[in-house]
Amino acid sequence: MNYTFQFSVVTSNLDIFAWGALRTIEFSFLAMVLGLSVGILCAYVRTQTDGLAAWPVIAYVELFRNTPFLIQLFFFFFALPAVGFKLTPNQAAILALTINLGAYTTEIVRAGIEAIHPGQIEAGSALGLTHRQVFTHVVLMPAIERVYPALSSQFIFLMLGSAVVSVISAQDLTAAAALLESRTYRAFEIYFFTTSVYIALAFLFRGVFALLGKFVFSGRLSYQAG
Repeated sequence: MNYTFQFSVVTSNLDIFAWGALRTIEFSFLAMVLGLSVGILCAYVRTQTDGLAAWPVIAYVELFRNTPFLIQLFFFFFALPAVGFKLTPNQAAILALTINLGAYTTEIVRAGIEAIHPGQIEAGSALGLTHRQVFTHVVLMPAIERVYPALSSQFIFLMLGSAVVSVISAQDLTAAAALLESRTYRAFEIYFFTTSVYIALAFLFRGVFALLGKFVFSGRLSYQAG
């Protein structure tokens, strides 16, 4: 093997890697917040309304859980402009990540809601709480507590899967690595380091979610993300 390793291309471009990593964190954070909101809303519709109102949610969940994320990304970026909705690469990336995550969190949150004992709901109603108050205080928080490890794992999976958005020129860590590789032709060094950064981000997210779980659900159960 005549290949000579030159990791100086990494150390001399750490600012570009840092910029890409920050964009990946930004994309992931926005998609997590928005996707969880979509998931909670859809889970509410699935569990708290009649069958007819739930059908659009069922269709949404089945559509986005049973089609490749790459195709969804292409649809938002390439197909929507044909009907008058033009998005920048970053906007399309965040929208695709949000809608995709929303479909998965819908089912995760729904599972948590359906695991709540009916007696808790009856007790909340007996205390004079409104239907919305019962759902918010008696059902939703305990449900999220039950499924928090699954949500945390899904969020980490989202962050790792966000690397796909570079194919539409969204500016993230993978895009930064591809840019440097095209300039230096040092594919091994660049993608070896990029892989290491994604591993570090996964452990970082896992630690943050573990601390967040202990803070939010303090006094209930101990959680470990991942």
